[in-house]
Amino acid sequence: MCFACNAPAEAKAAGISPCHCGAPYTQAAFRRIEADLNRRQMLGGSAAVLGLFAGFGLAPRPTRAQTPGRPLLLTNLRYFDGIEPAMLEGRDILIEGGRISALPAAGTGPDDAEVIDCGGRAVIPGLIDAHWHSTLVAVSMVAAATQDIGFIHLMAGREAGATLMRGFTTVRDVGGPAFGLKMAIDRGVVEGPRIFPSGAMISQTAGHGDFRFLHELPRFPDTPPSNIERQGVALIADGADMVLRATREQLMKGASQIKIMAGGGVSSLYDPLDTTQYTEREMRAAVEAAEDWGTYVCAHVYTPGGIRRAVAAGIKSIEHGQLADEETVRLMADAGVWWSIQPFLADEDANPKEDPVQRAKQLEVAEGTVRAFELARTHRVPLAFGTDILFNPAGTASQGRQLAKFARFMSPLEALSTATGRAGELLALSGARAPYDGRLGIIAEGALADLLVVDADPEAGLDWLDTPADSLRLIMKGGRIHKDML
Repeated sequence: MCFACNAPAEAKAAGISPCHCGAPYTQAAFRRIEADLNRRQMLGGSAAVLGLFAGFGLAPRPTRAQTPGRPLLLTNLRYFDGIEPAMLEGRDILIEGGRISALPAAGTGPDDAEVIDCGGRAVIPGLIDAHWHSTLVAVSMVAAATQDIGFIHLMAGREAGATLMRGFTTVRDVGGPAFGLKMAIDRGVVEGPRIFPSGAMISQTAGHGDFRFLHELPRFPDTPPSNIERQGVALIADGADMVLRATREQLMKGASQIKIMAGGGVSSLYDPLDTTQYTEREMRAAVEAAEDWGTYVCAHVYTPGGIRRAVAAGIKSIEHGQLADEETVRLMADAGVWWSIQPFLADEDANPKEDPVQRAKQLEVAEGTVRAFELARTHRVPLAFGTDILFNPAGTASQGRQLAKFARFMSPLEALSTATGRAGELLALSGARAPYDGRLGIIAEGALADLLVVDADPEAGLDWLDTPADSLRLIMKGGRIHKDML
């Protein structure tokens, strides 16, 4: 803050301004200082940053990028392109500038390329988790509500590296303060997947994103935000005007899509599962604001009534939806709405619920999961895989195993496509708000070079997803190799 900016009114009236903050030479100096600070951070200064993170397990592992000006060629492989349910042969994969530049016939790649022999193994696109909570997955609900936000972000940074090592090179973050983590990953400060952030989950009062305790009620116009709201986990907004403002705030922060709560949930204590949340007018306010920015809204909701209202309001992605009936699923299919679904089966991988009310809701959802998959297949609703591992540090290791469960309801390669090419199509709905320029989840010319070399046959089954340390021989994101066990 320049104190000269607060010059006396008499001086300003006389045309005298001792402040030079806006002068061209001052702005040029600011730019030089910022450039120098960035250079120091990336060079000598970054050592201190990385040293700080190293003690918490956050320092990036050594990675290998392409030799500048020299293409990279993956050879001796079979590959799944992310879309067609078949393993393809007879091609190599040429990578230049972080992208797949060509799929030349085997043995016909450029002579000057750096060659990686995949040993006849399968190559697949990097995996995408379309329902992830980067900052909420590795801490308990109590910690998220009470602990220092710095601790929560450090835990999220550590988990981001583990996520990448499980083969997930991209996640769609559908709720939480992930903007800083995304920036750190994109700048190479920590390892992790690409993040499509939603920012704070937007919820009505008494909705699934209202994490307040009863003693915190009532709320008055001058009541300060709750701790959860201050941290950017959720934001309570009632009425179309407040929803409009909340949506625009998340877009201002850099949200690639917006997440609203359109129905009751399992983890929350005070909103019954059968409740429909937000009026169509309130939902439409979020949709219109997002559309003005060229992106879309996804909605947490389980029940037929909530889903139908969300579709009518223009929601493009239903998150969960396990209690949908056939009429509602048909409506989703006719509207071209995506179904971001999770294998909620109340099994050993379920998010832990000790409260009997939460547990009862969890079992109700699990009972609807199998039927939901059957209805989606019958009516050909586009599916995208997501886990929604939440407040469950011990459960993060199940991320790949949960994708393997999709193979109970479809072929292994069809299941794999919900976490690669199909999920990439869902992410593309962000349009100009997408934080990364290029197609994701596919092996095709021009796509971003996010690739996994798998020591297994994806066409035969997906059990190998549960042992990524052994089965993933190479992990590449944007042409940069983060793991090489070939």
